[in-house]
Amino acid sequence: MDIEKLVKTDQEQAVASWVNYLNQVRLDRLVNTLTQQDNNMAGAMESLNKALTQIRTEIIDRNRGGTKGMHGFIAEIAECGIGNARKQILGQEPDYHWVNDNGPVDLIRGGQEIQQKFVQSGGHLSLHAIAEHMKHYPDYLGKGGIYQISEDHYEKIQYYLSIPAEQANKMPTGTGEFSLKQWQEVHDFFDSGDVSVNDIEPSAITYADAQKDAISGTIQREKDHIAEENQDMRSKAYQNSKPTLAEGAKVTAISAAIEGATAFGSAIVKKRKSGKKFSEFDSEDWNQIATDTGMGSLKGGVRGLSVYALTNYTATPAAVASAVVTASFGIAEQAHLFRTGAINEATFIENSEILCVDTAVSALSSFAGQVLIPIPVLGAVIGNTVGTLIYQVGKDQLSKKEQAIINGYLREIQQYDTQLSADYQQAITAIRSNFSVYLELVTCAFSPDLQTALDGSVALAQSMGVPTEELLCNKEQVVSYFMD
Repeated sequence: MDIEKLVKTDQEQAVASWVNYLNQVRLDRLVNTLTQQDNNMAGAMESLNKALTQIRTEIIDRNRGGTKGMHGFIAEIAECGIGNARKQILGQEPDYHWVNDNGPVDLIRGGQEIQQKFVQSGGHLSLHAIAEHMKHYPDYLGKGGIYQISEDHYEKIQYYLSIPAEQANKMPTGTGEFSLKQWQEVHDFFDSGDVSVNDIEPSAITYADAQKDAISGTIQREKDHIAEENQDMRSKAYQNSKPTLAEGAKVTAISAAIEGATAFGSAIVKKRKSGKKFSEFDSEDWNQIATDTGMGSLKGGVRGLSVYALTNYTATPAAVASAVVTASFGIAEQAHLFRTGAINEATFIENSEILCVDTAVSALSSFAGQVLIPIPVLGAVIGNTVGTLIYQVGKDQLSKKEQAIINGYLREIQQYDTQLSADYQQAITAIRSNFSVYLELVTCAFSPDLQTALDGSVALAQSMGVPTEELLCNKEQVVSYFMD
């Protein structure tokens, strides 16, 4: 048994199995991510549907808040549903809770108390409503509370705060985009010092979005937004699961190191088996060892990169990919020997066929071992070791048996050949004798002499097996046959 060859195939299949493990880790991570994202998407949609149902049944159908106050309750429930959905699509726990007690707090978000103000009347951008709430609950902000206003009001406030006084007096007001009165009111509100900009945050929706006739469309737009974000996250997960240049370089480097180390150990063993001690190694020995190690590292790098590419960009199992690389190296070496005249064409073909069979056995054994022992690398190595050992032993034994069978066939063929030669000669002799008689009879049958021709025809017919009573043997019988 060639132990060195066995160790080498084990190392090759170990590298292939490791590459396959890396690929499987990425695929498993992708499957888990996509499965989790499906759950995230389902949770987000459920939160939005629940919010819309609650708005219809508890607010719109009951006309809670009336014409002027209904949108406030709608906004509170919508904020909870949308806020929870946006967290859930990211895989986070929903933490919005609707208080629903007409008290100082409308919402709670992860322990953060929120008072929501959606007030359009008077054009005060909800700031007057905040001021009124502060009068009734002056310690609200001190306890960590925060105010939330519609998104469009918040953006307008930010816009006014960004304009200095010297510029405000020059701003055009005819378009309705800028109001000097609102600008002054916003600055006066925050200059008072009771409420800072940091005490206010925007809602997920605008004032118009919270209206009774608009809320269904608002929730649907949010669903579309959530669906787009879900698709983006799935696409990102897929991109992250794809093979990368960095991982390919890592595989190449490690494979080169492993195969180089194996080649180094094999070269040392060869020198030791030749009878040399380590202390007796000369520069030529070390040069040879370095050459073998370098060649092993080069092959390892090519193997790692090839296996990584084949397993990721083609439908090739890792064990088969490694076998293909090994066979390619072997056939390339045989081709070099053939080109240099070291072997003939028949030997080249025979050796190449044996290489392909050997690597196929190694690949099949590794694949089977990995299936039976689903432990990365270990299963492939054990499978390759067992399969290769059985194959080598079987091949050796079969070779001996095949030789005995072939020799037996050769002896039988020789005996058959001798017997057939004798039978053939006997048959040829008989044919020649019979053909000679036949020619003589035919000559007589077609003789110009009528009596000779008659006698020859009778003799020819009798030789062909015609009964005598059916023959016309004389002139009288002929005349009688045609005339009577």
